[in-house]
Amino acid sequence: MSETTETAVGAEVWPYPIRYGQVKRHESDVVVLGGGIAGVWAAIGAARQGAKVVLAEKTVTARSGAGGAGVDHWQWAADNPCSRVGPEELAQALIDNQGGYRNGISTYIQCASAYQALLEMEQMGGKVRDVDDEFKGAPFRDEASKLLFAYDYDARFVLRVWGSNYKLLLRKECRRLGVKIIDRISVTGLLTRDGRPGSQVIGATGVNTRTGEFNLFKARAVIMCMSRPQRNWTFSSELRGITTFRPPTNVGNGHAMAWRAGAEFTMMEKSMRSPFASPYSYPSYGVGNAINTWFACNIVDANGKEVPWVDCNGEVISNFDDRYRPAEGQKFFIMGGGSSSHPHPGLKEYAGPKLIPDLAERMQNGEFTPPFYADLTSMPDHERRVIWGLNVGEEGKTRVPVLQTYSQAGFDPEQDMLQTYDFLRGSGMREPVSPQERTFGEQGVCGGLVVDWDLMSTLPGLFGAGDLIYGSQDHSHAAATGRYVGRRAAIFADGQQDEHCDDGQIADEMTRVYAPLGNGEGNGGGMDWKELNAALCRVMQNYCAEPKNAELLDLAEMWLDDIAETEVPKLVADNPHKLMRALDVLDILTCDQMIVHACKARKASSTHLHFNRLDYPELDPPVWHKWITIRRDGDQVAVGEMPIAPWGDFESNYQSRL
Repeated sequence: MSETTETAVGAEVWPYPIRYGQVKRHESDVVVLGGGIAGVWAAIGAARQGAKVVLAEKTVTARSGAGGAGVDHWQWAADNPCSRVGPEELAQALIDNQGGYRNGISTYIQCASAYQALLEMEQMGGKVRDVDDEFKGAPFRDEASKLLFAYDYDARFVLRVWGSNYKLLLRKECRRLGVKIIDRISVTGLLTRDGRPGSQVIGATGVNTRTGEFNLFKARAVIMCMSRPQRNWTFSSELRGITTFRPPTNVGNGHAMAWRAGAEFTMMEKSMRSPFASPYSYPSYGVGNAINTWFACNIVDANGKEVPWVDCNGEVISNFDDRYRPAEGQKFFIMGGGSSSHPHPGLKEYAGPKLIPDLAERMQNGEFTPPFYADLTSMPDHERRVIWGLNVGEEGKTRVPVLQTYSQAGFDPEQDMLQTYDFLRGSGMREPVSPQERTFGEQGVCGGLVVDWDLMSTLPGLFGAGDLIYGSQDHSHAAATGRYVGRRAAIFADGQQDEHCDDGQIADEMTRVYAPLGNGEGNGGGMDWKELNAALCRVMQNYCAEPKNAELLDLAEMWLDDIAETEVPKLVADNPHKLMRALDVLDILTCDQMIVHACKARKASSTHLHFNRLDYPELDPPVWHKWITIRRDGDQVAVGEMPIAPWGDFESNYQSRL
């Protein structure tokens, strides 16, 4: 394909040179795919081990990823000097709270090293402590270390941090260490030894989203940090601006690439109803809710009557400070907040305080009058300032759209109340949604890559970190696992020889990647990526929603296969940006197929997996309390299983790899 300097895009001109088919090569010891929080930490960890590192990111590393715009809570840092819960106890509690369906390996890495990562963040210039004594004397502050804590003020394993500039500092550290950062690369596939799926991974391919240039990454070790699938059940770019909780560029590219290469996955059958997937939901952190960033703010009704909080035993909490303390008989809690419309799942043993669970009924009976408000004016001064000034100010989803915008409009938390959308239309802020309005990976732990204690997949040379790993979540998890895997991948790479990339595999990938550029001819103008995404969502809504059985899942598989065969050849792109979008939807299709395969493989219903098989209605039978694994094996899908806790002893496995 010849180079041109511009191409017509409607009435406009594409502003970048077009280089379709031209190949740019990069060689390194370690290549990191995805420049979010896990990716930059992985690059830093590998570079500090002495490896030559290249990092490829679809957007711009300065702010990319789910945590790129900021962070206010640093979760599960049981290794901090003030924590009254040890890493092993906390990790096991987090696992138990998910019914066992949480990754023990990466969770323990997080609990045992999240604070160590934070100390390194502090050395890079990040603000970690209340050095200006802004909150001196507050019950959530440790006076000796000047650390601030959230949720459970007794247990002290969740820290409050000033994280709005952390990503910028991480990029700066990457550059200081000599990491080669290549932005605007949509990574498309993995290269394997001899071009064979299932063999050692030796590199990756990608397309520049501005020029269309093909990029070839050759490396001794590959780390994937490409987040989770989204847009599988719901998608609309018109009904509202964003139909995803995480950045809409997170679509499961890493899942799809690793699947095509033959890696093993688990927990792919889990999905759940989600207001995040609904086009009618409200901004999660910007409406004065009592969850997460706003925990545990006062909520009052239209007459100023305060809504009570209750503890895990259902007892009304009369003393404000007790909202941040364990209940009687409870050692610690791990879930912060909740509302009557969104009670936290998990075990009562670890449940945190929440608003009264029968608020809806009491509202209907006239005891409370909507609308409801977050009343920061009646909060203690230190709690008001830490919510509005620190938490709302440092969380990436709220710093500009909420704190800055509301403040410029005149909102004063000392005088004004902020309306919450709880029960504004008769239901909760996170209100019930239709069974087909589902999410795979926008909230909670979800399915992903199977990894060992090195965070290496079942394919030699392919590593994972962050949300790509099965049964994982949280900003600090991405940081801790990225930091850890960078070192392990660099050690692996040091013992490997250079491999020759298979020319046939590269040629096949180029053909696949550039196919949408020529699909418009002879197809009535072709199909836009949005149309294909919407069609895939409808298939998943109809045949892989909440009620499932063998016949429905067979139909889902048939429809997805038919779309791949008859409709994908019509998918068209007329510039590099639309080519990226088209390739994203093709990966969504692959992730849909993975989900359906996993759903067919689990022949039992499960509470914790939100999994309802009409033809296997028994909930959580002991024989099915295990991980179901899937991997691509040629044209077939190989189904396997793992015991529910395959990781062995936490401390010995972890310490032996430091």
